[in-house]
Formats: sequence, structure tokens, C-alpha cells
Amino acid sequence: MDLWNTETPIRLLPGGDDMDLPRWLDDDISPSDVAAICQGGCASGAYMPAVTYHQALKTMQDHGDDVLQYIEGAVGELPSVNGQSWGQMACTYLSAAVELWAYSMESQLEEIDEAA
Repeated sequence: MDLWNTETPIRLLPGGDDMDLPRWLDDDISPSDVAAICQGGCASGAYMPAVTYHQALKTMQDHGDDVLQYIEGAVGELPSVNGQSWGQMACTYLSAAVELWAYSMESQLEEIDEAA
């Protein structure tokens, strides 16, 4: 799959129903979003909901426990947030989770293309 040129939401792709799409992600996240996140991280503008304070705070309010568990399950510890404001902490944690998720999805999305 040409990740960079696939704007179709992952959930609508063949096999998309079987992919792990956490509730703390936008429903319309696409393979091109995943490619951009993997290349430059959320802070590059690849996934604005994770770096916009009010959006990250809302997501962490609604799904914060799941986000933190995802990070701990993937790397065993949470990123340091010493001296950060609430908004900065929300962005740090959500960005870390989104980036970890994107890295894991990249190979799954490429496998979809190889199977087709």
C-alpha cells in the first residue's frame, strides 16, 4: 500500500475491522496520517489532536487511563513530564501513545497491500 497516498480511513480498508484502533484516536485516521506520524511525529503537525492543548486535554479526560496503559504496555514506563502544565502533559502523553500506535500500524498497513 502506498501509505502516503491513501486517505481512506483505516477502519474502511479491507481488514480494517480487525485492526486495533484505540478509542483515543480520530475515527478518520488514514494510512497517510500514519506515514506522516512515523516520519515526523505528532509535533510535526502530522496529528494535530495530540498537540493542540484543548483537544489533547479532552482526549485525556475521556480516555486518559487507556492512553497511559497503552504507553506503559508498549515501553514499560511513562515519559517524564516534570515541570509541564496540564496541557503540556496531555500533549506529551497523547503524542507518545499516538506515535507508538502509528509505528506498530505501519507494518500492518504494508501487509494489507502485500496480501492484495
